Amino acid sequence: MIRILFVLLIALTPALNSRGFSQAPKPGPVLEFEDLKQGFGMVKEGEIVALEYKYKNTGDAPVVITETKVSCTCTSVDFPKEPILPGQAGSIKVKFDTKNKYDRQDRVIQVISNSTGSPIIELRFKGVVLKKK
Repeated sequence: MIRILFVLLIALTPALNSRGFSQAPKPGPVLEFEDLKQGFGMVKEGEIVALEYKYKNTGDAPVVITETKVSCTCTSVDFPKEPILPGQAGSIKVKFDTKNKYDRQDRVIQVISNSTGSPIIELRFKGVVLKKK
């Protein structure tokens, strides 16, 4: 009987953890984003699109974002310059200037940090810019 209970407990442990029961923090600094991809739908050329990427440090050491890289000057990124403490959440704010842009847009932002396992995280956004008439 005890053997059966022990086997059931072992078998159910992963299911319990996947349903939101607390887990120990991961070792080292770990930066996790809620969504890596976002869409802004359709906008008119000349509008500025504002996006926000929410994150949390799920590790047991501070995360430091050292820089971000974008493919063109039409995209600006506001990220925290101070360390992100374990358990702390926040967001990276992105602005995309659609001046002289039209049709489908697909942009990538590289977030470079000391995050264990993923020192470079790619954030992406897509949408359609309608040309002025």
